[in-house]
Amino acid sequence: MKILRSLSVAALGLVVAGPALAHPGHASDTLAAGLMHPLTGLDHLLAMLAVGVAAAQRGGKALWLWPAAFLASMIGGYGLGVALPGSPLFEPGVLASVIVLGALVAVQARVPLAAGAALIAASGLSHGYVHGAESPAGAGLAFPLGFVLATAGLHAAGLTLGLAARRLAPARAGRR
Repeated sequence: MKILRSLSVAALGLVVAGPALAHPGHASDTLAAGLMHPLTGLDHLLAMLAVGVAAAQRGGKALWLWPAAFLASMIGGYGLGVALPGSPLFEPGVLASVIVLGALVAVQARVPLAAGAALIAASGLSHGYVHGAESPAGAGLAFPLGFVLATAGLHAAGLTLGLAARRLAPARAGRR
């Protein structure tokens, strides 16, 4: 039954998914623009929340390691995107991150700590690269600082949701 539910969620995601674009055409390099950026695309919202939920499902060191791995690699990816824009390899990585992280959350996969960190870091690298490649020309530090802070906030929201779900799960199971 859990597999059927997971496949249904994945199928729904594929049906409603749009292109995994990191919202090109930024008109501003301000902190506010950076803060808003991750909140303006479904691909960003789903991936960032999924990192937090997956970390909460795993528990232990994953609670801080997995979001930190995403953030650190996203920052590195941003630098890479600014320095070498134009690679076609990272947009598919953004889309794959939404699908893979969503599937891990849906099936509540018990991923080893290091493997989860590596997978999440790869996702962060893709998201960061696309942010960097599509950042405003000559953007200073305000824009990337904004999207790093917003991403951390979305990870925290995902952690909160995941931890709340863990607390509610035993209560619901006892009522059946």
